[in-house]
Amino acid sequence: MSSEPLRITSRDNPLVKDLKRLAQDGGAYRKQGRVWVEGDHLCRAALARGVQPQLAVFSESFGPPALAGQALAAIKTVVMDDALMAHVSGLESPAPVAFVIDLPAAPALLPDAPTVVLDRVQDAGNAGSILRSAAAFGFAQVAALTGTAGLWSPKVLRAGMGAHFGLRLVEGLAPDDLAALQVPLLATSSHEGELLHRAALPWPCAWVLGHEGQGVDARIEARAARRLRIAQPGGEESLNVAAAAAICLHASAISRG
Repeated sequence: MSSEPLRITSRDNPLVKDLKRLAQDGGAYRKQGRVWVEGDHLCRAALARGVQPQLAVFSESFGPPALAGQALAAIKTVVMDDALMAHVSGLESPAPVAFVIDLPAAPALLPDAPTVVLDRVQDAGNAGSILRSAAAFGFAQVAALTGTAGLWSPKVLRAGMGAHFGLRLVEGLAPDDLAALQVPLLATSSHEGELLHRAALPWPCAWVLGHEGQGVDARIEARAARRLRIAQPGGEESLNVAAAAAICLHASAISRG
């Protein structure tokens, strides 16, 4: 349970400097071993999954009644004036509430779990959107290869809309690490392979989503049981990787019956 809130007013406070790095630097979570979770929706999603925040941070405008309920979940509570909260936040319109949580311990790959493999998906918005689709369509595990956007970075968290807290997230993998997966790998392709809408899809499986420009690494393609492509009768060269992921993961979900 949180004690009396600590009020901070100075930008020079060491905690403020740490929080600003955590909120604005996509790699700071790895250095600090902590994660910045900003906004009422994400904070509530974390609480709903049983996450206990180390720290709850509120702007003064959030108000005591609203503060009370969420502050009880945190070990420590900090209140800042709105200008200081805006200084810390990485958002154009800063949220009035944020949590700092422990970075979850790095798990091992579950060999039999329905999995999404991110092969150097560099855009944070794409990565977060794919996590959201994974959670929506019953994929329990996300395996991110080196070169993928940091899964616990603030931008990926915002795009994930709370999906992080219901997924097993494994980062920093090399292509050879995927050998631990015992489910069939399904590699996406923009031009080659079976048409998705005609394919009988296995379950569980591991969908591989590749780099936005280069596609799936050849070493991973060589491991794949299947290569699949999405019909594009409109004639575009390719789909955005997050859009393609949503289509593929939904196809797997409905194929389960």
